[in-house]
Amino acid sequence: MGEVKGRVLIIAGSDSGGGAGIQGDIKTVTCLGGYAATAITALTAQNTQGVFGIHDVPEDFIRQQMMLVLEDIGADAFKTGMLHKAGVIKTVAEVIADYPSIPLILDPVMIAKGGAALLEPEAIVALKERLIPLAAVITPNIPEAEQLSGIRIQGVDDMKRAAERILAFGCKAVLIKGGHLEGDMITDLLLDASGQSRTYTQPRLHTRHTHGTGCALASAIATGQAQGMTLADAVRRAQDYVRMAIENAPGLGKGHGPLGHGHTVRVLQSPTPQAAAD
Repeated sequence: MGEVKGRVLIIAGSDSGGGAGIQGDIKTVTCLGGYAATAITALTAQNTQGVFGIHDVPEDFIRQQMMLVLEDIGADAFKTGMLHKAGVIKTVAEVIADYPSIPLILDPVMIAKGGAALLEPEAIVALKERLIPLAAVITPNIPEAEQLSGIRIQGVDDMKRAAERILAFGCKAVLIKGGHLEGDMITDLLLDASGQSRTYTQPRLHTRHTHGTGCALASAIATGQAQGMTLADAVRRAQDYVRMAIENAPGLGKGHGPLGHGHTVRVLQSPTPQAAAD
Protein backbone atom coordinates (compact mmCIF):
# COMPACT_ATOMS: atom_id res chain seq x y z
CA MET A 1 0.00 0.00 0.00
CA GLY A 2 1.24 3.49 -0.83
CA GLU A 3 2.19 5.74 2.07
CA VAL A 4 0.27 9.00 2.51
CA LYS A 5 1.36 11.16 5.43
CA GLY A 6 -1.01 13.82 6.70
CA ARG A 7 -4.79 13.91 6.21
CA VAL A 8 -6.13 17.39 5.50
CA LEU A 9 -9.85 18.14 5.49
CA ILE A 10 -10.34 21.18 3.26
CA ILE A 11 -13.50 23.23 3.74
CA ALA A 12 -13.69 25.73 0.87
CA GLY A 13 -15.35 26.76 -2.36
CA SER A 14 -14.86 25.23 -5.79
CA ASP A 15 -12.96 27.17 -8.47
CA SER A 16 -14.15 26.19 -11.95
CA GLY A 17 -10.89 27.54 -13.38
CA GLY A 18 -8.92 25.07 -11.28
CA GLY A 19 -6.33 27.54 -9.99
CA ALA A 20 -7.59 28.23 -6.48
CA GLY A 21 -10.21 26.93 -4.06
CA ILE A 22 -10.82 23.23 -3.60
CA GLN A 23 -9.08 22.34 -6.85
CA GLY A 24 -5.88 24.21 -6.01
CA ASP A 25 -5.96 22.91 -2.43
CA ILE A 26 -6.21 19.27 -3.49
CA LYS A 27 -3.27 19.67 -5.87
CA THR A 28 -1.14 21.30 -3.18
CA VAL A 29 -1.83 18.75 -0.46
CA THR A 30 -1.28 15.85 -2.86
CA CYS A 31 2.01 17.21 -4.21
CA LEU A 32 3.36 17.59 -0.68
CA GLY A 33 2.61 13.96 0.14
CA GLY A 34 -0.61 14.43 2.08
CA TYR A 35 -4.16 13.18 1.61
CA ALA A 36 -6.84 15.74 0.73
CA ALA A 37 -10.48 15.29 1.69
CA THR A 38 -13.03 18.04 1.08
CA ALA A 39 -16.23 19.70 2.15
CA ILE A 40 -17.36 22.11 -0.57
CA THR A 41 -19.00 25.30 0.70
CA ALA A 42 -19.95 26.91 -2.63
CA LEU A 43 -19.60 26.50 -6.37
CA THR A 44 -18.12 29.43 -8.27
CA ALA A 45 -18.21 30.19 -11.97
CA GLN A 46 -14.85 31.79 -12.62
CA ASN A 47 -11.78 31.88 -14.80
CA THR A 48 -8.51 33.82 -14.77
CA GLN A 49 -10.42 37.05 -15.44
CA GLY A 50 -12.75 36.99 -12.46
CA VAL A 51 -15.60 35.45 -10.50
CA PHE A 52 -18.90 35.61 -12.40
CA GLY A 53 -21.24 33.56 -10.23
CA ILE A 54 -21.55 31.86 -6.84
CA HIS A 55 -23.92 28.99 -6.10
CA ASP A 56 -24.45 28.22 -2.41
CA VAL A 57 -24.18 24.76 -0.89
CA PRO A 58 -26.77 24.23 1.89
CA GLU A 59 -25.30 24.45 5.38
CA ASP A 60 -26.66 21.06 6.45
CA PHE A 61 -24.93 19.48 3.46
CA ILE A 62 -21.65 21.18 4.35
CA ARG A 63 -21.95 19.71 7.85
CA GLN A 64 -22.75 16.29 6.41
CA GLN A 65 -19.67 16.35 4.18
CA MET A 66 -17.43 17.22 7.13
CA MET A 67 -18.89 14.70 9.53
CA LEU A 68 -18.79 11.78 7.10
CA VAL A 69 -15.12 12.42 6.37
CA LEU A 70 -14.22 12.82 10.03
CA GLU A 71 -16.13 9.72 11.15
CA ASP A 72 -14.51 7.48 8.54
CA ILE A 73 -11.25 8.84 7.13
CA GLY A 74 -10.35 11.25 9.93
CA ALA A 75 -8.13 14.32 9.67
CA ASP A 76 -4.79 15.58 10.98
CA ALA A 77 -5.48 19.20 10.03
CA PHE A 78 -8.33 21.41 8.89
CA LYS A 79 -7.91 24.04 6.19
CA THR A 80 -10.67 26.55 5.52
CA GLY A 81 -10.98 28.80 2.49
CA MET A 82 -14.07 30.46 1.05
CA LEU A 83 -16.75 30.63 3.76
CA HIS A 84 -18.82 33.43 2.31
CA LYS A 85 -21.86 33.54 4.62
CA ALA A 86 -22.30 33.90 8.36
CA GLY A 87 -24.37 30.71 8.51
CA VAL A 88 -21.66 28.74 6.73
CA ILE A 89 -19.01 30.03 9.14
CA LYS A 90 -21.13 29.10 12.16
CA THR A 91 -21.80 25.62 10.78
CA VAL A 92 -18.13 24.96 10.07
CA ALA A 93 -17.10 26.35 13.46
CA GLU A 94 -19.58 24.08 15.27
CA VAL A 95 -18.04 20.98 13.71
CA ILE A 96 -14.41 22.06 14.16
CA ALA A 97 -15.00 23.01 17.80
CA ASP A 98 -15.69 19.34 18.56
CA TYR A 99 -12.14 18.43 17.40
CA PRO A 100 -9.85 20.75 19.42
CA SER A 101 -6.78 18.55 18.93
CA ILE A 102 -6.86 19.00 15.14
CA PRO A 103 -5.11 22.24 14.07
CA LEU A 104 -7.10 24.67 11.92
CA ILE A 105 -5.28 26.65 9.24
CA LEU A 106 -7.67 29.48 8.39
CA ASP A 107 -7.32 31.35 5.10
CA PRO A 108 -9.78 34.27 5.48
CA VAL A 109 -10.82 34.45 1.82
CA MET A 110 -12.46 37.84 1.45
CA ILE A 111 -11.48 39.18 -1.97
CA ALA A 112 -10.75 37.31 -5.19
CA LYS A 113 -7.59 38.06 -7.19
CA GLY A 114 -9.67 40.04 -9.66
CA GLY A 115 -11.27 42.15 -6.90
CA ALA A 116 -14.63 40.39 -6.39
CA ALA A 117 -15.85 40.19 -2.78
CA LEU A 118 -16.02 36.58 -1.57
CA LEU A 119 -17.07 37.22 2.03
CA GLU A 120 -20.33 38.97 2.83
CA PRO A 121 -20.03 41.88 5.30
CA GLU A 122 -22.16 40.25 8.01
CA ALA A 123 -19.97 37.16 7.83
CA ILE A 124 -16.93 39.07 9.08
CA VAL A 125 -18.43 39.27 12.58
CA ALA A 126 -19.06 35.52 12.59
CA LEU A 127 -15.51 34.93 11.38
CA LYS A 128 -14.06 36.97 14.24
CA GLU A 129 -16.32 35.54 16.92
CA ARG A 130 -16.76 31.91 15.90
CA LEU A 131 -13.90 30.67 13.72
CA ILE A 132 -10.76 32.73 14.33
CA PRO A 133 -10.67 31.71 18.03
CA LEU A 134 -10.37 28.07 16.90
CA ALA A 135 -7.44 28.64 14.52
CA ALA A 136 -3.90 27.40 14.99
CA VAL A 137 -2.93 30.04 12.44
CA ILE A 138 -4.79 32.53 10.25
CA THR A 139 -3.17 33.62 6.97
CA PRO A 140 -4.52 37.00 5.79
CA ASN A 141 -2.98 39.07 3.02
CA ILE A 142 -2.56 42.81 3.56
CA PRO A 143 -6.13 43.88 2.56
CA GLU A 144 -7.63 41.09 4.65
CA ALA A 145 -5.42 41.93 7.64
CA GLU A 146 -6.42 45.58 7.33
CA GLN A 147 -10.09 44.66 7.24
CA LEU A 148 -9.81 42.33 10.23
CA SER A 149 -7.64 44.62 12.35
CA GLY A 150 -8.78 48.08 11.31
CA ILE A 151 -5.11 49.08 10.92
CA ARG A 152 -3.64 50.61 7.77
CA ILE A 153 -0.58 48.54 6.84
CA GLN A 154 2.35 50.24 5.13
CA GLY A 155 5.28 48.24 6.47
CA VAL A 156 6.45 45.45 8.77
CA ASP A 157 5.78 47.44 11.95
CA ASP A 158 2.17 47.91 10.87
CA MET A 159 1.96 44.21 10.04
CA LYS A 160 2.98 43.36 13.60
CA ARG A 161 0.43 45.77 15.08
CA ALA A 162 -2.29 44.27 12.89
CA ALA A 163 -1.23 40.73 13.82
CA GLU A 164 -1.46 41.61 17.51
CA ARG A 165 -4.97 42.95 16.96
CA ILE A 166 -6.00 39.76 15.14
CA LEU A 167 -4.42 37.57 17.83
CA ALA A 168 -6.76 39.24 20.30
CA PHE A 169 -9.65 37.38 18.64
CA GLY A 170 -8.22 34.17 20.15
CA CYS A 171 -6.19 32.39 17.50
CA LYS A 172 -2.78 30.88 18.31
CA ALA A 173 -0.81 32.56 15.50
CA VAL A 174 -1.13 34.99 12.59
CA LEU A 175 0.79 34.93 9.31
CA ILE A 176 0.36 38.21 7.43
CA LYS A 177 1.44 37.95 3.80
CA GLY A 178 3.21 41.05 2.53
CA GLY A 179 2.81 40.64 -1.21
CA HIS A 180 0.50 43.67 -1.56
CA LEU A 181 3.17 46.06 -0.29
CA GLU A 182 5.49 47.87 -2.72
CA GLY A 183 9.07 46.79 -3.37
CA ASP A 184 11.16 44.08 -4.98
CA MET A 185 11.30 42.06 -1.75
CA ILE A 186 8.28 40.46 -0.07
CA THR A 187 8.21 40.05 3.70
CA ASP A 188 5.70 37.86 5.52
CA LEU A 189 5.30 38.14 9.28
CA LEU A 190 4.45 35.25 11.61
CA LEU A 191 3.42 36.18 15.15
CA ASP A 192 2.22 33.71 17.77
CA ALA A 193 0.27 34.15 20.97
CA SER A 194 3.45 34.06 23.08
CA GLY A 195 4.66 37.19 21.31
CA GLN A 196 7.36 35.44 19.31
CA SER A 197 7.65 36.83 15.79
CA ARG A 198 9.46 35.65 12.71
CA THR A 199 9.83 37.25 9.30
CA TYR A 200 10.25 35.50 5.95
CA THR A 201 11.69 37.61 3.13
CA GLN A 202 12.19 36.65 -0.50
CA PRO A 203 12.51 38.40 -3.89
CA ARG A 204 9.29 39.30 -5.68
CA LEU A 205 8.48 37.35 -8.84
CA HIS A 206 7.10 39.75 -11.44
CA THR A 207 4.33 37.78 -13.15
CA ARG A 208 0.57 37.89 -13.59
CA HIS A 209 0.30 34.13 -13.05
CA THR A 210 -0.37 34.15 -9.31
CA HIS A 211 -3.99 32.95 -9.07
CA GLY A 212 -4.33 30.62 -6.10
CA THR A 213 -1.20 31.61 -4.18
CA GLY A 214 -3.11 32.22 -0.93
CA CYS A 215 -4.99 28.94 -1.18
CA ALA A 216 -1.81 27.03 -1.97
CA LEU A 217 0.14 28.59 0.89
CA ALA A 218 -2.52 27.81 3.50
CA SER A 219 -2.99 24.27 2.17
CA ALA A 220 0.75 23.69 2.20
CA ILE A 221 0.95 24.91 5.81
CA ALA A 222 -1.96 22.62 6.71
CA THR A 223 -0.16 19.69 5.10
CA GLY A 224 2.98 20.43 7.09
CA GLN A 225 1.01 20.65 10.33
CA ALA A 226 -0.79 17.41 9.48
CA GLN A 227 2.61 15.79 8.96
CA GLY A 228 3.85 16.89 12.38
CA MET A 229 5.99 19.85 11.33
CA THR A 230 6.31 22.90 13.57
CA LEU A 231 4.36 25.91 12.37
CA ALA A 232 7.55 27.82 11.51
CA ASP A 233 8.89 24.92 9.44
CA ALA A 234 5.53 24.34 7.78
CA VAL A 235 5.41 28.02 6.77
CA ARG A 236 8.93 27.90 5.35
CA ARG A 237 8.24 24.79 3.26
CA ALA A 238 4.92 26.24 2.13
CA GLN A 239 6.61 29.40 0.92
CA ASP A 240 9.22 27.39 -0.98
CA TYR A 241 6.47 25.33 -2.58
CA VAL A 242 4.42 28.37 -3.65
CA ARG A 243 7.47 30.12 -5.04
CA MET A 244 8.31 27.10 -7.19
CA ALA A 245 4.67 26.83 -8.25
CA ILE A 246 4.76 30.45 -9.46
CA GLU A 247 8.03 29.85 -11.29
CA ASN A 248 6.47 26.81 -12.97
CA ALA A 249 3.12 28.43 -13.84
CA PRO A 250 1.75 27.05 -17.14
CA GLY A 251 0.85 30.49 -18.48
CA LEU A 252 -2.85 29.79 -18.97
CA GLY A 253 -5.67 32.29 -19.40
CA LYS A 254 -6.00 35.95 -20.26
CA GLY A 255 -5.97 37.27 -16.69
CA HIS A 256 -4.38 36.13 -13.44
CA GLY A 257 -3.19 32.67 -14.50
CA PRO A 258 -2.97 29.62 -12.22
CA LEU A 259 0.11 28.26 -10.51
CA GLY A 260 2.03 25.19 -11.58
CA HIS A 261 0.91 23.18 -8.55
CA GLY A 262 2.31 19.89 -9.85
CA HIS A 263 5.95 20.93 -9.98
CA THR A 264 6.93 18.69 -7.09
CA VAL A 265 5.85 15.55 -8.93
CA ARG A 266 7.34 16.23 -12.34
CA VAL A 267 10.55 14.39 -11.54
CA LEU A 268 8.49 11.29 -10.74
CA GLN A 269 6.50 11.57 -13.96
CA SER A 270 9.53 12.22 -16.18
CA PRO A 271 12.33 9.92 -15.06
CA THR A 272 15.84 10.43 -16.38
CA PRO A 273 16.96 8.00 -19.13
CA GLN A 274 19.12 6.18 -16.58
CA ALA A 275 16.20 5.76 -14.17
CA ALA A 276 13.99 4.55 -17.01
CA ALA A 277 16.59 1.99 -18.02
CA ASP A 278 16.76 0.66 -14.49
